[in-house]
Amino acid sequence: MSDFEFIGKYISFLYRYELIYLDKELEPYNIKSGHFFVLMPLFKNDGINQESISQIIHVDKATVTRAIQKLIDEDYVYRERDEKDKRSYRVFITEKGKAIQPEIISIAQRWDDILLSQLVKDQRNMIKKSFDTMIENVSRD
Repeated sequence: MSDFEFIGKYISFLYRYELIYLDKELEPYNIKSGHFFVLMPLFKNDGINQESISQIIHVDKATVTRAIQKLIDEDYVYRERDEKDKRSYRVFITEKGKAIQPEIISIAQRWDDILLSQLVKDQRNMIKKSFDTMIENVSRD
């Protein structure tokens, strides 16, 4: 029997717990965790195109398109053709979307607080740096 511990197991556990947490917290807004991951880059850069969102969150374009459609249906975002590239759509946050932004960001912060609650600043920084390196490693292929 091997003593090998697969690091992916821990990443998977954390990811699943995050999705459960987000889905529960986002329920009052009639959106799910996948929509959260699309909204977050828009809160930072309203009006970016769908392809940029896909690249930022490392999800295929079709998944982003479906998430955006749900957010449009809920009146949190709208999209317009990009004037410079007619094949592309830019996505904008509506007034309703802007109204929920503080609470959505608070939900994200509370998750980070839960996740990192017993870690000191140096440990938190090391974990972030390690995850950045792991993402770079898998992104190369």
